[in-house]
Amino acid sequence: MRIGELAAAAGTTPKALRYYESVGLLPPPQRTLNGYRDYPEHAISRIDFIRRGQSAGLSLARIGEILRIRDDGQAPCAHVDTLLVTRLDEIDQQIADLLQLRQTVTQLQTASRTVDPATCQAETICRYL
Repeated sequence: MRIGELAAAAGTTPKALRYYESVGLLPPPQRTLNGYRDYPEHAISRIDFIRRGQSAGLSLARIGEILRIRDDGQAPCAHVDTLLVTRLDEIDQQIADLLQLRQTVTQLQTASRTVDPATCQAETICRYL
């Protein structure tokens, strides 16, 4: 199938497919006599996997590692488990950071409601930030 057909079937764009190919996530497809890319049907499942990995917050580099393991004939399950444990740790840290940020912004916003704007000094721009 041509790149436009694959993009439509996979719910992505031809530009994304060209990028995936350029970074090694999609193997270079065969070319037709007139030079068009000719992707096999199973490319849809590979793109679906890439998109699921991105939805889990994995970088394209990490997704590429998984694909290389599979392409080498190995099951990537243990590697995926390690990546997901790491991703969960990152998410937990992001949540903690966001909770701290929320507390800081709440304190600033509370303080901003208690001061008379007429007492602000121009050289400080804004005392709350």
